[in-house]
Amino acid sequence: MKTGLIMEGGAMRGMFTCGVLDVLLENEIRFDGAAGISAGAVFGCNFKSRQIGRAIRYNKKYCKDPRYCSIRSLIRTGDLYGADFCYRELPDRLDPFDRVSFRDNPMEFYVGATDVGTGSPVYHKCTDGGELDILWMRASASMPIVSRPVLVDGRLYLDGGVSDAVPYRFMESMGYDRNLIVLTQPAGYRKRGSVGLPLIRLMLRRFPAISGAMARRRDVYNRQMDEIDERERAGVSFVIRPPEPLEIGKIERNPETLERVYNMGRSVMGASILQLKRYLCI
Repeated sequence: MKTGLIMEGGAMRGMFTCGVLDVLLENEIRFDGAAGISAGAVFGCNFKSRQIGRAIRYNKKYCKDPRYCSIRSLIRTGDLYGADFCYRELPDRLDPFDRVSFRDNPMEFYVGATDVGTGSPVYHKCTDGGELDILWMRASASMPIVSRPVLVDGRLYLDGGVSDAVPYRFMESMGYDRNLIVLTQPAGYRKRGSVGLPLIRLMLRRFPAISGAMARRRDVYNRQMDEIDERERAGVSFVIRPPEPLEIGKIERNPETLERVYNMGRSVMGASILQLKRYLCI
């Protein structure tokens, strides 16, 4: 049996995931492998480095800082979330990312991004939390239109959620057969068609494969949610999700809102910890 941790993205809905992860760490729950998409990647890396409280701490501290996330950053750099601040200054100096603990933790950690040329998901195994791993995390969380495509080894990548919002199939293909899936939307949530799709196609006309993936995104996501519900009912997967819509913005300036969503994740995971231990046979 191989145990896996699977983390959906969702921008600042990822604060819910952060609360879940910190409770898992506090209870010494370990997994053989983990996979994160978008926010699930950039926040989920703290689970491998075992840094309890880091993600909620720096998000509350810098949520109003225009270097972290702002329209000014988007206009000046092409990235809503400032790449230099988020992926260099913050992890290297302001709130250091523990690369030694990340490297020494034997848990495998994968991040998923979308290949701009094909519109398909691509996964990278992060090993040491170094420059290449951080670049893949940035690619995984680079939302189309408000982010520049990220160049890695000669190919361009964007947000992994465009092509594979919840990578349970990928983890199952890697032999992980006992998986905790952390979602950031409540039970029954399904995506609706986007009235802005023609505008999205226009803005992404240089990247037709990404435009096509976004056009398919609703159907792909909704099918994934149906399959996850089936897996949960059958006891194949253990699912943690918010009990209600999180009501938090993709750009969230209010530290109290961040704290509220984080604490909701803590509460939901804390109430389910015994059931999870039984599921994982620990």
